[in-house]
Amino acid sequence: MPLVCASAGRAAPRSETSLAVGRRPDPARRFLDLHRVGDPLLLANPWDAGFAKLLAAAGFQALATTSSGHAGSLGRRDGGVTCEEALAHAASIVQATEVPVNADLENGFASDAEGVAETARQALATGVAGFSIEDATGRKDDPIFARDVATARIEAAAAASAGLVLTARAENYVYGIQDLGDTIARLQAFQEAGADVLYAPGVVEPGEIRTLIESVDRPVNVLMLSGGLSVAELGRVGAARISVGGAFHGVAFAAVDAAARELLEQGTAGYLERARAGVKIRNAF
Repeated sequence: MPLVCASAGRAAPRSETSLAVGRRPDPARRFLDLHRVGDPLLLANPWDAGFAKLLAAAGFQALATTSSGHAGSLGRRDGGVTCEEALAHAASIVQATEVPVNADLENGFASDAEGVAETARQALATGVAGFSIEDATGRKDDPIFARDVATARIEAAAAASAGLVLTARAENYVYGIQDLGDTIARLQAFQEAGADVLYAPGVVEPGEIRTLIESVDRPVNVLMLSGGLSVAELGRVGAARISVGGAFHGVAFAAVDAAARELLEQGTAGYLERARAGVKIRNAF
C-alpha cells in the first residue's frame, strides 16, 4: 500500500493507543530498552540502505533517518523532502537491516495537530520503531510553534502512534533562541503530552545539558557536536541517547569531494587506497 500523508483525520483517543511498554510493537520495545541513562545508546544516521547496512554491520544497535542527509542525497537542502518521500525513505532503511529504526519526521509535515496525527499513523506502515516530531514551523519569520500549539501536536502524535517510541524535539537552539528555561518548559510539557524521549538539538554547554536532563523524567537524546562532550562525558551527565544527525553524510561528501579534487587538480589517484578499503567493508556486509 502506498504511503500517503494527509492533513485530514482525527487522532485516536489516548485510551485506544496506550503507550504502556507491554503494548508496544516488538521493535519499539527493543528500541526503548536501549535508552539507558548513563550508558547512552549511540544512534547513527544513515541516508540510504547501503549505509544503513554498513552502520548496522559496524555495530550500531539502532539507526535513525536524517532529514538533512536524506535531502542531501537527493540534491536538496534540509527540509526539502515531502512527507511521502520521508516515509518511503524510512521504510527503505527499515528493510535494509534488522535493528530498530527511528524516523526523522521533521515537524510532522503539517501545521495542525490533526495533520501530525495522520503522519504518525502513516509511520506505522513503514515498520519503524519510533519517530521524532519537532516544534519548528518551517517559517523564517516565526520559526517555533507557540508552546501550547507544539504540545497539542505532540499529544496528537502520541495518541496516533500506537506505541511507537515518540521523540519530541524542542528546536529553540537550532534557530538561535538561546532560552534554556523555555526549552525545558517545552520538554516538560511534551513529556506530559506523551513523548517517550526528549531532544533539544544544539544544546552543547555541559551545565545546560545537565540541567536539562535533571529537569525532565524521560530519556534525553543529545546531538553530538564538534567541541562538545564526548560519549563518556555525556553518559556521566545522564544522556540516554546520542545521535549524530547529518554528520556522517557530511563526512561522506567531504571524502568524495577530496577524491574528486585530487583527480581533477592533481591527476593522481591516492584516493584508491581508501576506495579499496571501502570496497572490502562493503563486500563484508
